[in-house]
Amino acid sequence: MTDPLVKVTDLAVSFPAGDGFVRAVDGLSFELAPGGALALVGESGSGKSTVAYGLLGLHRSTGAEATGEVRVAGHDVLAADEAELRRVRGGVAAMVFQDPLSSLDPYQAIGDQIAEVHRVHRRGTTRRAARARAVEVLDRVGIPDASRRARSRPHEFSGGMRQRALIAMALACEPRLLVADEPTTALDVTVQAQILGLLRELRAETGMGLILVTHDLGVAADSVDELLVMKDGRAVERGAVRKVLDAPGEDYTRALLAAVPRMNVRRPGARPAKADDAVLLEATGLTREFGRGKRAVTAVDQVSLTVRAGETVGVVGESGSGKTTLGRMLVRLLEPTGGELRYRGRDIGGLKESGLRPFRAELQMVFQDPVSSLNPRRSIGESIADPLRVAGKLTDAEIAARVRELLERVGLDPGAYHRYPHEFSGGQRQRVGIARALAPEPRLIVCDEPVSALDVTTQAQVVKLLGELQRDLGLALVFIAHDLAVVRQVSDRLVVMRGGRIVEEGPADSVYENPRHPYTQGLLAAVPRLEREEAAA
Repeated sequence: MTDPLVKVTDLAVSFPAGDGFVRAVDGLSFELAPGGALALVGESGSGKSTVAYGLLGLHRSTGAEATGEVRVAGHDVLAADEAELRRVRGGVAAMVFQDPLSSLDPYQAIGDQIAEVHRVHRRGTTRRAARARAVEVLDRVGIPDASRRARSRPHEFSGGMRQRALIAMALACEPRLLVADEPTTALDVTVQAQILGLLRELRAETGMGLILVTHDLGVAADSVDELLVMKDGRAVERGAVRKVLDAPGEDYTRALLAAVPRMNVRRPGARPAKADDAVLLEATGLTREFGRGKRAVTAVDQVSLTVRAGETVGVVGESGSGKTTLGRMLVRLLEPTGGELRYRGRDIGGLKESGLRPFRAELQMVFQDPVSSLNPRRSIGESIADPLRVAGKLTDAEIAARVRELLERVGLDPGAYHRYPHEFSGGQRQRVGIARALAPEPRLIVCDEPVSALDVTTQAQVVKLLGELQRDLGLALVFIAHDLAVVRQVSDRLVVMRGGRIVEEGPADSVYENPRHPYTQGLLAAVPRLEREEAAA
């Protein structure tokens, strides 16, 4: 029998916390055969990424304590010294991280970074040979004009191209095992499909093994042979991917599957906008350019859009389609360079900050990344209170009471007022962002990718929360996302953008069930689906 490529036996990993340790992985055992593909799935905090880091000994830099046994291609990772770990990393196993922008050096050309990795793990390689290898692997992962683009820096690549560059870096030394930690989380559906297709091709060509960490069961269904479902650091269920997805044996697995947004499920209570609904926000020929002269880039090009009171308008499209730029213009965080923007009949498109001040409370935004949109040095209570203090209508005691009321409203403990952002999970931080947007009692909230980085159960909770808040408070929402299944759960009307323009618009159910534009058809076709969903459609 062939020895396993990966053998994990009774792995336990604990992180220092206060006066003790917190157990992140607890007695986990599994194997991966050479050339096999296994997905680790589960909610945030289940220990998936900790396992992935442990396979390459990357947990050591965090101060974590690990016991048990981890063997990769015969190497005892937990017992290995630094010299042996360097031999394992790159040549035996390589990792693709979740956020390519933070994993790449912003000041160094992509090709130079890949060449450096190759020279570190292939002693004696000349600079010229390493550079040629960098171009070769960039070409292999589908970077066009690889020789020229190897000289580009990370900010000159799109999100999908940066992820391809990270995969190229991992492939530079021809590893036998690729560990991919949420490699498609922030990518739109078409780029996601390309990355998953690339991983399948690389496996077929090189025979490498794959361990995929993901919270997206649709991605797992499309990419691996086996699933290992994790909860609280333990294995809940493991088996062939189709067996687990079609006939889950554990309640937790069934709950995960139930939380996956379905493309064939209509929004509860969805309704088309009526002609007599009050028009809250109206954009006509809205345009935004960045740069000047020949270098000017038109991010949003002649977009006309209406948002009526109480409705949800979903905005979808690939990265670079202009979704986020449009959303920021709608709440006037960006000034349009052309067109009109009217809020409740008043032209606000060209107003300066002093003129916008009366409208700020009514137009709010929930940002994609709650970590970067919250001040790490201030408690969440202080961050939520800011809009109330700016308004100047409440006393300090009234503001504190209002903040605690908002925390409770979004499902958080009111006693968490004095805690800091790093003390919360991703889903909890997103709830804080929603509470902050609700503080000034807005009429319209633009949600920019509010659930893209959350696991399926937390996604479902946040989507449900937004629906409840909309019904209770009569809010209008503009919901921007690349996950078309999530958008269908929340939208009354759908807008599809490409290249800064609207290519299709209509009632959400109509667009999903009978897309007319080829681009919309392509987006819908690229969505990874669970087989049982297709059977139910």
